[in-house]
Amino acid sequence: MSDNRAKKSKAPLKTLGRTLGFVIKNYPVHCVVVLICIIVSAMVTARGTMFTKELINDYIQPMLDGDLSSDVGFRELGHRILLIALMYAAGVFATFLLNRLMVYVTQGTLKIIRDTLFEHMEKLPISYFDRNERGDIMSIYTNDTDTLRQLISQSVPNMISNISTVITVLTSMIILSPLLTLTALVVVAVATAITRMLAGKSAKYFRKRQKNIGEVNAFIEETVEGQRVVKVFTHEDKIMEAFDEKNERLYDSTRLANGLANVVMPIMGNLGYLNYVVVAIVGGYLAVAGVGGFSIASLVPFLQFTRQFNMPISQFSQQLNSIIMALAGAERIFALLDAPIEEDEGYVTLVNARESEDGTLTECEERTGVWAWKHPHSADGTVTYTRLRGDIVFEHVDFGYVPEKTVLHDISLYARPGEKIAFVGATGAGKTTITNLINRFYDIQNGKIRYDGINIQKIRKSDLRRSLGVVLQDTHLFTGTVADNIRYGKLDATDEEVHAAAKLAGADYFISHLPNGYDTEITGDGANLSQGQRQLIAIARAAVADPPVLILDEATSSIDTRTEAIVQRGMDSLMEGRTVFVIAHRLSTVKNSSVIMVLSDGRIIERGSHDSLLEDRGVYYTLYTGNKK
Repeated sequence: MSDNRAKKSKAPLKTLGRTLGFVIKNYPVHCVVVLICIIVSAMVTARGTMFTKELINDYIQPMLDGDLSSDVGFRELGHRILLIALMYAAGVFATFLLNRLMVYVTQGTLKIIRDTLFEHMEKLPISYFDRNERGDIMSIYTNDTDTLRQLISQSVPNMISNISTVITVLTSMIILSPLLTLTALVVVAVATAITRMLAGKSAKYFRKRQKNIGEVNAFIEETVEGQRVVKVFTHEDKIMEAFDEKNERLYDSTRLANGLANVVMPIMGNLGYLNYVVVAIVGGYLAVAGVGGFSIASLVPFLQFTRQFNMPISQFSQQLNSIIMALAGAERIFALLDAPIEEDEGYVTLVNARESEDGTLTECEERTGVWAWKHPHSADGTVTYTRLRGDIVFEHVDFGYVPEKTVLHDISLYARPGEKIAFVGATGAGKTTITNLINRFYDIQNGKIRYDGINIQKIRKSDLRRSLGVVLQDTHLFTGTVADNIRYGKLDATDEEVHAAAKLAGADYFISHLPNGYDTEITGDGANLSQGQRQLIAIARAAVADPPVLILDEATSSIDTRTEAIVQRGMDSLMEGRTVFVIAHRLSTVKNSSVIMVLSDGRIIERGSHDSLLEDRGVYYTLYTGNKK
């Protein structure tokens, strides 16, 4: 138990250290200047308070006793006051510079954190997004990141300023009276213990609060996206109940977190007043009794120092909410940053090549239309080039999304260049999973997958995926023009290439009739287009990439029969000379496939051409005709 408690107590400090690491690493000079400004401000405050003792001892008391003429006294006092005024002016300038710098540093740091988050997120495997809701991830970028704003701009500078104040004030108090300082520290120790106890309890609820915010954001995003479905089935009341439940959890965690944290400030304020009273009573006795040479002249600044000493503790209690909340948000940020990135040990790369008359391949910079796998061999230092053809082979492949549950069993198949391989079967049979293994969204547990004779685990993932064209059932369009979305398949594609790809996919006709043609803006994931039109753009996007291998996952599922005939002609042209993997529930689209594979429970149970499978009168026959065997 003690070890666990120690780990928990160190976690906030570690999180705070990592957060400040972003600041110090990127703004080292600014941080030094800010530190100097804080120290200057603290020293000015302490020096101004100590001047009270000098004022009484060196000017007021001598003038009352007649030891100092008024002219000389006021002249010297004027000089001293001028020096103090200049010193306070320096303090004001230091505070002004501090605040200006912290605005710049804070916003710059938040930008860097968001950039770092996004860069890391792009390196995460697909499995991470399978496990985490989009709304919760969005909450990290927005709510959790924003909690750091006050931490960096106010809380941390105030903490450093408070530490500087405590050091300077405590030093001054010891100089004035060590005994009276010890009296003040007893009350401060009690206040510190109470603060630490309440902070520890509220931290747990602040962490829960950040998690609940993510859940609420995820639910809202999901509901907004599915609003049509909600209204179609009239589930508004049910959705409201589910939202109320999540919102209630957020309310409870926020209430408990803020309830504990808000108790700290009044407790600290009252203990500060108590400390002042105790010091005044004890100090008054010491001054009257003359213990240790302590006098009224020392008591006056000491009482001021007592208030200044209590102030940092009171300010810390005021900042407690934002500090704990920010650290809870920072924990979620670092949890994303610590998520393991997608490993890629591939060393075979895809390069432009030039083919000589004897078939020899030579790497080149310019695009020739010929691609080759560049395969360095560490054993002898040689490099071989294999032409990219689209020859894919599965050898006894087993796969499971989690180790304890295998979803594909002993899958063996081959797809020669130019062949069309179709996968059919019930939902959950493993059709999409097979195609996900080709582009290495997931890695297999057993067996091998070879691409042009090369184990795909040796191929660098970015190059592997660059050689594949994928059209998914769930089409996603980005904010931008129609041309931009088609060009996403090949960012340097010319307008002519974009138009040619659209014609090949059968999308040119409807695009030409849009208000601005190819320059029509698409927003809201294509909300201003029909589902079929969105699918056609996705097919054109794959066409412009001109890949040797195509993966079509229900590519025509959202297209009506008339449009399907148009698209199918374009797809036939697109598929010519390419290796194609087709997943389809509409069996009419796969009749002309080279091989049709029927899957059930992660196994290939039938394979053959359309005609041969019908002759076998097996599962495919049942699926195609609707008749029982």
